[in-house]
Amino acid sequence: MKALDSIICIGQTPWQGEFQNSAVQLLTELSNYYRVLYVDYQYTLKDMVMGVTGRRNVPMQKLVNRKGVLTKVEENRELYVWLPPVMAPVNWMSDSYHDTFLQINTKRLTNGLREVMKELRMQSPLIINAFNPVQGLPLLHKLGEVATIYYCFDEISAEAWMGKHGARYEKKYLKAVDAVVTTSEALQQFKSQEQPRTFCVKNGANFDLFYQAHLLKSQKPKSENKTIGYLGTADNRIDGELVERCVQDMPQHRFEFLGPVNDDTLKERLSGYSNVIFTPSKRPEELPQALSEWDAAMIPFVCNEHTYTIYPLKINEYLAAGLPVVTTPFSILKDFEDIVSIESTAEAFSKSLQKALESTDPVEVKQRIEMARGNSWAHRAKEFRSIIEQIVDWKLVS
Repeated sequence: MKALDSIICIGQTPWQGEFQNSAVQLLTELSNYYRVLYVDYQYTLKDMVMGVTGRRNVPMQKLVNRKGVLTKVEENRELYVWLPPVMAPVNWMSDSYHDTFLQINTKRLTNGLREVMKELRMQSPLIINAFNPVQGLPLLHKLGEVATIYYCFDEISAEAWMGKHGARYEKKYLKAVDAVVTTSEALQQFKSQEQPRTFCVKNGANFDLFYQAHLLKSQKPKSENKTIGYLGTADNRIDGELVERCVQDMPQHRFEFLGPVNDDTLKERLSGYSNVIFTPSKRPEELPQALSEWDAAMIPFVCNEHTYTIYPLKINEYLAAGLPVVTTPFSILKDFEDIVSIESTAEAFSKSLQKALESTDPVEVKQRIEMARGNSWAHRAKEFRSIIEQIVDWKLVS
C-alpha cells in the first residue's frame, strides 16, 4: 500500500460558513502536518434557483463558468478548498430514486475530484468524511485512498435536513470505514456498537480568536446592567420555559441570542420581553467584540436523546473569553464540573446565572481561560493526528 501523501475531506457544509465549523477548524490545524483538500458544499440545482431569486447566497459565477473553483486558503499552508460542480437535489426523493440519482452525483463528484487530485499530485490520500455518509458510502474506494475515517459530530437521525436518508446510509457506512472519530463520549458509545475502531476527539476552541474578547472586556468600564449571552443556532434544543423563567427573574439584565433562530416558537415566546434581543450571525472576526459585551454565558439545552450526544463547541469558546458559564446537564460534562455551573431546574439555573454575573474573581477567570487553552483546536488536532497514524499503520500491516 502507498504511503499517505494527503488528506481529502468530504464536507457537508461550506468552508466559509456562519459558524466556527469543527471540521474546518480541525483541518486548518491538520494542514500544519499534511496537505489538505476540503471538498466544499455541493450546491444543487435547487440552490441555483434560490441563488437566482435572491433567497440564498450562492457563488453563481464560479458554479457556471467553473473558474477559480480550486483555491489555496493560505499561502504558507498546503490547504485547498475545491467547489464541486452542481449536483441534482436528491434529499427529497424516495429511497429508490434517491439512490439512483445519488450515483449520478457521485460520478460527477468522483470525476471532478480525480482531476483536482491530479493537479495537486495527490495519489494516496486519507479520506475524512465530515458527517456526510450519504456521499461517503458510494465514494468508498474510488479515490485510491489509503484509509477512510468518518468524522461524526452529531446524531444524524435527529437532523431533520438529512435524517431521511442519512440514518440508513450511516448504518452501512459505519461498518465500511476504517475508523470513526466522534466529538463526544456519548456518540462514541453509540457508534462503537457498529464500528469497534471508534475514537473520541472532543470539540475545541479557536482560542486566540475568543481570548480577544477577554482582552477587550478588560479595557471596558463595568456596568450595573449586565448581559447574558448565547452563541449559536437557537432551535428546538433550547429550553424555552427555562430561559423565560430567567428573563422574568432578571428584568434589569439583557439576554442576547447571537446567531440564527430556527425555532419560531422560541422567538415568539421571548420577543415580548424588552430585555431579550436576537442578533443575526456575525463573521468570526466580529465575535470577540460581541462577546466582550457579555458578562456571563449560558447553554440552556433541553435534556433528551439528541442533546445527550452533543459536546458543545461553544463551551470552550465561552471559557476562552473568560466568561462564567451556566448550563443544563444535557450531556456528559464531567470535564467541566469544576469550572462551570450545571443546573437541572429553571429555578437553580436562574440563581446560578445571577451569581455568575458577579463572578469577576481573577483566579476564576484565569481558570476558565486555561481550561479553554488546553482544549484548543491545536491540541485537538494532535489527538486526531495520533489516530490517523494509528489507522494508517494498522492498514499497512493488515
